[in-house]
Amino acid sequence: MSDAITTELGSDGILVATMNLPGRPMNVLAGALVEGLAALPAKLADPAAKGLILTSGKADFCAGADLDGLVKWTKPEEPFEGSMALKKVLRSLETQGKPVVAAINGHALGGGFEIALACHARIALDDPKLKLGQPEVKLGLLPGGGGTQRLLRLVGVQQAMQICAEGADIAPAKAKGMGLLADLAKDRDELMAKARAWIAANPKAAAPWDQPKFKIPGGDSRSPGVVQMLAIAPSIASAKSYGNYPAVQHIMSCIFEGGLLDFDSACVVESRYFAACVMSQEAKNMIGSLWFQLNAIKKGASRPQGVPPAKVGKLGVLGAGMMGGGIAYVSARAGMEVVLLDTTQEQADKGKAYSQGLLDKAVKKGRSTPEKRDALLAKIKPTTRYEDLAGCDLVIEAVFEDRAIKADVTKKAEAVLAADKVFASNTSTLPITGLAQASARPKSFIGLHFFSPVDKMPLVEIIVGKQTSDETLARGFDYVLQIGKTPIVVNDSRGFYTSRVFATYVTEGIAMLKEGVHPRSIEVAGLQAGMPMPPLALQDEVSLSLSMHVAEQTKKDLAAEGKSLPEHPGMGVIRQLCEIGRVGKKAGKGFYDYTEEGKSLWPDLTKLYPPAAQQPEQRELIDRLMFAQANEAARCYEEGVLRSVADANIGSIFGWGFAPFHGGALQFVNALGAKAFVARARELAARYGPRFEPAVVVVKMAETGGRFAD
Repeated sequence: MSDAITTELGSDGILVATMNLPGRPMNVLAGALVEGLAALPAKLADPAAKGLILTSGKADFCAGADLDGLVKWTKPEEPFEGSMALKKVLRSLETQGKPVVAAINGHALGGGFEIALACHARIALDDPKLKLGQPEVKLGLLPGGGGTQRLLRLVGVQQAMQICAEGADIAPAKAKGMGLLADLAKDRDELMAKARAWIAANPKAAAPWDQPKFKIPGGDSRSPGVVQMLAIAPSIASAKSYGNYPAVQHIMSCIFEGGLLDFDSACVVESRYFAACVMSQEAKNMIGSLWFQLNAIKKGASRPQGVPPAKVGKLGVLGAGMMGGGIAYVSARAGMEVVLLDTTQEQADKGKAYSQGLLDKAVKKGRSTPEKRDALLAKIKPTTRYEDLAGCDLVIEAVFEDRAIKADVTKKAEAVLAADKVFASNTSTLPITGLAQASARPKSFIGLHFFSPVDKMPLVEIIVGKQTSDETLARGFDYVLQIGKTPIVVNDSRGFYTSRVFATYVTEGIAMLKEGVHPRSIEVAGLQAGMPMPPLALQDEVSLSLSMHVAEQTKKDLAAEGKSLPEHPGMGVIRQLCEIGRVGKKAGKGFYDYTEEGKSLWPDLTKLYPPAAQQPEQRELIDRLMFAQANEAARCYEEGVLRSVADANIGSIFGWGFAPFHGGALQFVNALGAKAFVARARELAARYGPRFEPAVVVVKMAETGGRFAD
């Protein structure tokens, strides 16, 4: 018997198998655990054993597949055979003739949920934070342990497709309502007691699909209602994914075909589609960035070593606008006392009201209680008095992007802040080293660039000034983790990393408009490229007037240094629209018109910028949008703005939504290959200008066969 699973036969004849994979914080479907599962049917063959409870000795039930092993597969036969081998183990457990119950004490996701689905019944702790589900699609994969086929047979075609193709977490109460769980338990003792009772009540349990008169709930893939749904499902999926996520199509095909076959044949089909997913470039991109690189960042890969961890107990926020109000909310939610300061009490109160609004919605939806809401709100103190900042471990300024205003609040806050505490600026573009000139202690000055809306956006970009100390960086990093966000660390530069590269996406779209590309084609190209919003709509969200302000500030700063910067062709369009009052969504008019009914492209946009008779192919537009971003990211790496490839990739996906299936801005270059990237970038440069000239670092990689790697 594997030491990953221990078994104990009780006096009631019930065998309790406890998964506890040695040397790992969570149970994963690695060799030792699978070996342990494979040995269970033989244990159950003991005449004294009446049934089996499968549970976990760790905080979670099972986290899923071992991705360390999965990424080593290079031929499609390997994932196919690996998938079939796991299915054989689970099928053996399912068909050995005695009842098996999964007692789910913590998260059961991916392969972990598939283990539970192979048990005859599932009982889980009634904890809304406990997660169940099949999130494989988020890494470009599909369930390879029979999950698509068991779900199909438990909840029907439509729900199985939704669970697998959307990859959303399912809370226990919802799972029970769907028929995925037999029961819920309030604690561990009740969980085990209910599992024992289920076994006693079902001595001859068998999976529904192994019973002679079994029918798929709602009908199989031939039934009229399902056929009707299947006729439109691919187009709905395509409208969301634009065909950029092959796993979505493979999941739908897998479930459709499985609905025409017996269970064992359907499992073979699933393994074939699983192999196709594993071999796809999209899965390689997403696993590399959204699993390995993201986990490395969260474990502190970008944090200075040797600095002891620190927590923020009291936080000061200067500026109670939407950004400051959002920072106050996420910090209070993490348990901190927050001082929210503005020039008037009315403004400060308004900033606190932002949290009130979010919490009222949570209470209304049953995600929180009035007591929890009031307790969180009590942590936020709105004020106009700088004296209230006394005792803060960290102060973050989130005032207007104006150097003089920022300098003023820095001096006033530092007069109260203890000498060993940290001051941070939430600037999105102004260099931190320059802002730190207003500070009496630049070593304790850092940039913490949040993204709007703060409560939803997962990233914080930490900017290290020339004098920022390692201890200050470590404290900033710890704070970002404390509020449940993902930190990336970059060196100081104009626009840093995220704002600088994000700007290339929107301005390239705007430049196309000036050239005579139809605005609708530009917007569709952005969505087809896999971006969350098209460029013109996104510029409206950011506001054209803010972009003009940043451009003018940059021009002044460079002039003071005796430098100049060639103006991007898109800036002239932004200037022209600002002059006629079309400054973006906040004014109700920009590239789009905004009404109560929604938004639509401004009809006169095509009069101001008439579309050319000959329109470019969509592929050309998509390439321009993606190459503009990837090339600028490569320049940031080349200039030392970026400290790691992981920070570049995660920052691009979480910061501004760089198409996740590409695995990040630098992985885009890796996947294409440096040589091919350079060739295409030079084609674009010849047509559209020197901004597309490939970054020197990529040209060198093309010559040596190198790639971006930490």
